[in-house]
Parts: sequence; C-alpha cells; structure tokens
Amino acid sequence: MEYLILTGTEFFGLINGSDETANLNAAYSRFVKAVVELTHDNDTDGAKIALAYAENELQYHHTQYVEGARSRTGLFVRKALSFVRKMQKHISANRPQVPPLSALPPKDEKKNDTDVPPMCWTGSTAELVELIYGLDATKLVNEGEPGIKELLEGFCKVFGMEIRESQCYNTYADIKRRKNESRTYFFDKAAEKLNRRMQLDEERERMRR
Repeated sequence: MEYLILTGTEFFGLINGSDETANLNAAYSRFVKAVVELTHDNDTDGAKIALAYAENELQYHHTQYVEGARSRTGLFVRKALSFVRKMQKHISANRPQVPPLSALPPKDEKKNDTDVPPMCWTGSTAELVELIYGLDATKLVNEGEPGIKELLEGFCKVFGMEIRESQCYNTYADIKRRKNESRTYFFDKAAEKLNRRMQLDEERERMRR
C-alpha cells in the first residue's frame, strides 16, 4: 500500500499550500471518507503506516500554531488529526485477539514431536470474515451444512481467538459497503499473490534448466 495515500488527498493540498478555505469542508469530508475506506482495507499493516504518516504530518503542521487568517485551516487540521487517531484505535481494537503462547494449554506429553504447533491468525478481522463467508457461499465445508456461526466458532477454535458473532455480522456489513468494483479484497489479494508465486516458481524452474 502507498503510505502517501492520505497525505496526497485534496485536503492535504489545501492545508499545505492554498489560502482558499471555502472548499475545506468538502475536502475534509472526502479525507474522512478516505480514512474510513483505508481502515476497512485488508492491508492492515499498510493502513497503519499510512495513518501514522498522516498523523505525523498533521501533528506538526504549522497551521496549528498560527493565529489569525489561517486559524480556520488550523481547526480542520486538528479535527483531521483527532479523527486519524480515533481510527488508529479502531484498527487496533478490531484486530483479532490472539492469546500469547504462554496462555495456550500445555502440550500433551504423550504426543510425539511431530504434532502440529498452535496456529495464530495474523490477518485482519475483515480478512477472516471474508474467508468465512466465502467458504459458506461455496459450500466447501461439510457440503455447506455449517452456517456462519458454526464456521466462525470453528475458526476461532483453530486459531485460539475470540470474535463475537455480532462483530462478524457487522464486519460483513462493512464489507458489503465497499465502493470498489470488486468488494472481495481478501480473495483478490490472495489470487494475485498466488498467481505471482506460481510465476516466480516457473521462472526459477526455467533458470535451473
């Protein structure tokens, strides 16, 4: 993800170079929309970087400390900074809670060393919910017999985390509200990366010949 995705918006263009404030309301609204869309992206780490960069630029923006003509611009800068920080907390709060390894049950001493180690989901909640709904839509688990609730419980058990059923449904509602032509960010990214991996594998095989 491009970390300048927020600082390259029209809003930043106005607060950084233009004395015109008539369009600040509209530009600020579009900036807020861009932040919201960013926080619902599957690339959680990329979103954190972009938000951190925008926060830094807003925090040290000179209009916050200038009185007089540009005070209205400074107000919008402070509003944007406050909103960015709230959305940073939102991302952290909605990331699946993974228990530390020390909290996992002790390994059964009777089992051998070939046992599969505990697995932790390190993606975003939205990515996991998209995967669950995708499996439900394709009926690939037990011929489609389990519903969303059962699939959610199964994944939470496998990965040792807690996601409330209501949180799952609310996240799905957010996914449906995505504005891009394709709303399946997780599956699109997975397909892109898998195809790229196969291309690299083929290139390595050709080089070894």
